[in-house]
Amino acid sequence: MTEFLIANMAPIMFASLIVFLMFGYAVSFSLAACGLFFGFVGVELGVIQATFLQSLPLRMFGIMQNDTLLAIPFFTFMGLILERSGMAEDLLDTIGQLFGPIRGGLAYAVIFVGAMLAATTGVVAASVISMGLISLPIMLRYGYDRRIAGGVIAASGTLAQIIPPSLVLIVLADQLGKSVCDLYKGAFVPGFVLTGLYVGYIILISFIKPQWVPALPPEARTIREDDGTSGLRSLTILTAVSLAIAIAFAKWLPDTTPLDETIVVSMCMGVGVAFFAAIINKVTKMGLLSNMAERVTFVLIPPLALIFLVLGTIFLGIATPTEGGAMGAVGALVMAISRKRIDMKLMRQAMDSTMKLSCFVLFILIGATVFSLAFQGVDGHIWVEHLLTGLPGGQLGFLIVVNILVFVLAFFLDFFELAFIIIPLIGPVAEKIGIDLVWFGVLLAVNMQTSFMHPPFGFALFYLRSVAPTEDYIDRVTQKPIKKITIEQIYWGAVPFVIIQLIMVGLIIAFPGIVSTGGSKEPTVDAEAVMMQMRQESDSQAAEAEKTENQGDQVDPIKALMESMKDDPAKKP
Repeated sequence: MTEFLIANMAPIMFASLIVFLMFGYAVSFSLAACGLFFGFVGVELGVIQATFLQSLPLRMFGIMQNDTLLAIPFFTFMGLILERSGMAEDLLDTIGQLFGPIRGGLAYAVIFVGAMLAATTGVVAASVISMGLISLPIMLRYGYDRRIAGGVIAASGTLAQIIPPSLVLIVLADQLGKSVCDLYKGAFVPGFVLTGLYVGYIILISFIKPQWVPALPPEARTIREDDGTSGLRSLTILTAVSLAIAIAFAKWLPDTTPLDETIVVSMCMGVGVAFFAAIINKVTKMGLLSNMAERVTFVLIPPLALIFLVLGTIFLGIATPTEGGAMGAVGALVMAISRKRIDMKLMRQAMDSTMKLSCFVLFILIGATVFSLAFQGVDGHIWVEHLLTGLPGGQLGFLIVVNILVFVLAFFLDFFELAFIIIPLIGPVAEKIGIDLVWFGVLLAVNMQTSFMHPPFGFALFYLRSVAPTEDYIDRVTQKPIKKITIEQIYWGAVPFVIIQLIMVGLIIAFPGIVSTGGSKEPTVDAEAVMMQMRQESDSQAAEAEKTENQGDQVDPIKALMESMKDDPAKKP
């Protein structure tokens, strides 16, 4: 029995952790208890040296000294303040009016605003709750299918998982030993590609089932011009001019400029032109822009300015992610104070929520550190490496198995738990078989996004359930009865978007260039070239030594010195 335990300590330890989690114990305490128990058992059986466990306090202090993790409370606080600043409400109202005249317009507005909130808050809960409170009643009021309404709100909120500044990317960068900035740059394009896939799904629904996504009726379109028109023509012209200036500026940039930097800088240039035009129109009252164009411009400026303050400074190398998070938190506070949407009570709530989430993350990380140390002591990393490198299909087989494993575990664990338990085990194996860890981290981030959308334990679904009507009610605007939303409708609405997220995983595997890995790369070393250079240097040194030895046999050094002194008077004593 003892021999069996010694030979199979690693798989027994991993299986015991799964059992602990299935019993419903807290993840952080399950990890720590499992690690300490098997650490002591390993010492008793002679598998682990007692001195090996003495490194545990040093690892704990290492967690506390990790500057990267400071970005988590900064971005969390920024998201919670923005949730209370009214920015999401203004965005949803204005963009909903903009897209309202077309089928699926409210759904497009939710997706667009979800991407904007993701690029400013990085917190899923804030995005889902804000859009659920504001958009869901309007979508139900005007006849949207409940499954579509619930699914698009939950899925758009989870864009905060992949679009920087995402909390999961910070955690993945820490666990993979890579720069947060590199993962942010790598996830920038995939995040907006996924947003485009969501839009494509709504377009498809608007053709197949137009009654599920109706347009807003004329009486619901509140933003109108003095002459009764919608003002879209003026907005279209302004958008076209701004886009042309942004494209021209992007072409003016050097070809060596990374794609993410080009997008951020050129976008800010185009928005700046639109903002300048709106300011002139408002001050001079020349009537160059319609009310719609002016309102859309002024509503978009604050979140876009915040995006540049955070992502722009990070991508341009002006600030680290931690510093960018601090600037974003200050910017969110300024925005909330200028709108007079915050007081000491709301500030205290935001700070309490930030502290709770930060402590939650740190406790899981401490537990995962205890578990990983003991797991490493029983050679668990070697067991996992042999298990995964022996899979058929090489890199592709490894990627398929790992993504299936993460997808299945996402039914039971959230992204923090997945990142702290699974990534330390599979990250070194991925690096050993030649997979770029920045690309791998972005791929796993997209996969982990499904953990928020999985029925029955998806957190985004629970957030939406908390703000969705649980009883039939009378709409305050139309005075018509509105039926409640059931949890089954929310679940079925989430399924298509989970499939879309899995399609995105397949696209990243099939087209790796979607993920930018051109960040701060480590220098590569060609082992054969180094060995050849060493051989050449060795041969050269040997030839030089042989030459010197032969010259020593033929020339008397004292005689040579006397001859040189005769030739050069300066060398005479």
